[in-house]
Amino acid sequence: MADVDTPPVQDATATDQNPLANMEVTDAQALVPTNPDAAALEPKKKTKKIMVKKKRRPARVQQEGFQSERPAQTGTIFNIWYNKWSGGDREDAYSSKQQAKGRCNVALDSGYTQADSIAGSYFCLFFARGLCPKGQDCEYLHRLPNSRVEKEGGLGDIFPSNVDCFGRDKFSDYRDDMGGVGSFMRVNRTLYVGRIHTSDDIEEVVARHFQEWGQIERVRVLPARGVAFVTYVHLANAEFAKEAMAHQPLDNNETLNVRWATVDPNPQAQKREVRKIEEQAADAIRRALPAEYVAEIEGRGEGWEEARKRRKVEGTFGLAGYEASDEVWYASEKARLGAPQEAYLLEAGDLQDEDEEGAPLRIEDMKRQEAPSGILGGSTLSALKGFTAGSGGAASKAADKPAGPLVGYGSDDDSD
Repeated sequence: MADVDTPPVQDATATDQNPLANMEVTDAQALVPTNPDAAALEPKKKTKKIMVKKKRRPARVQQEGFQSERPAQTGTIFNIWYNKWSGGDREDAYSSKQQAKGRCNVALDSGYTQADSIAGSYFCLFFARGLCPKGQDCEYLHRLPNSRVEKEGGLGDIFPSNVDCFGRDKFSDYRDDMGGVGSFMRVNRTLYVGRIHTSDDIEEVVARHFQEWGQIERVRVLPARGVAFVTYVHLANAEFAKEAMAHQPLDNNETLNVRWATVDPNPQAQKREVRKIEEQAADAIRRALPAEYVAEIEGRGEGWEEARKRRKVEGTFGLAGYEASDEVWYASEKARLGAPQEAYLLEAGDLQDEDEEGAPLRIEDMKRQEAPSGILGGSTLSALKGFTAGSGGAASKAADKPAGPLVGYGSDDDSD
C-alpha cells in the first residue's frame, strides 16, 4: 500500500493556551489604535438639539350660528335685545327647570382667538356655555381663567373689581335670588349648587364636575337638603363655573340651580376667608419686592443674615447715627439691582409727555416749549412793548407844550 501524506494535527492544548489564534483580524480592527490616548484625541461628532415647539391650535366652533328661540311668555313686553319678557316674574319656573342646550368641553373647545393678541381681554360667555359659533374669529378668550398662572409669573387673570371675567358690570348688591353677575362689594368665591340628586358618592360627583373649571379649595355637601357649596381658589374661576354649570346635569340627569352663596355665618369660615385674603395680599407683595428684600424681612433663605448686616453698614449712607427707613433702603436696592433711572423718572414724571409720534420728549424740548404759545410771538410782543413806550414818551412831550388861548366854539345849546 502507498503511503498518504496527512497534515499535522494541531495540539489542542496549544490552541487553548493561545485564544488569539482562532480570532480573525479584519482590516477595520487592524486600523483601530490600541492606545487609549489616541482614541481620546479623535474629534467627537457634534450633536445639535432641536426643540420642537408644539403648535397652538385654533379655537373650535361649538355650534353653527346663533340659535335664539323666543321663550315662553312670562311678562307683558318682549325685549328683542335681551330675548326676555319684561313685566313678569323674575324667576321663570319653566326655564329654570330646562337643561342647557350646550356644554363647554375644555379639552376640545379651547384654543387661540383674536383676543389672545390683546392684553386685558375678557372671556367669552358663549364659550363658557358651549354655544360660541365664531371659533378662532371670536373677540374674546376661549380658555379657562388662570390656566396660564405658571407662564405669567403666578399672577393669573386679574380684572377690575367692578366687572366679572366676561366684562359684565357688577352691582353694589346681590339680587334677591342671588343670581346674575354679582356684587363688587364682596369677593365671593363660593357657589350654591341646588337640585342635586343625593347618593353615597355625591361629594365626589360634585367635585369631579366642578373641578373642570378651575382649582377648588373646598366642597361641602348637605345631603339632607340636596345642596352643595363649592369654593374656588380664584374669583374668576368661580364666575366662569357659575355660567358653565348653570342648568347642567350631573350623573343623574338633574338640572342644577347654580347661584352665588350668601355669607357663611360660621365663625371658622369667616376666619378662613380673612386668612385667605391676607395670604393673597402677602403673596402679591412678595412678587412685587426683590427676593433678597423679602428673605431679609421674613428671615429665611440663604444669606439673609449677611443682607441684614450689610444694611446696618451701608444703610447709614456715611452718616453717623442715621438708619435708613424701609422705603429709602428699598429704593436704593432697586436702583442698585438695575433700575437707576427710576428715581429720576419719578421726580420728573410730571414733566414727561409724548409727541405725535409717541416718543417721550426730552428736557431740552420742554425748555424750548416754555415760551408763551399765543397768537403773537415773543419778538413781536417785545417790539410792541418798545413801540408803546416810545409813543407814550412822545405824547407826554406834546402835553408839556403850552396850549393856546381858549376861543368860543359853537354849541347845540339854545342859550347861546
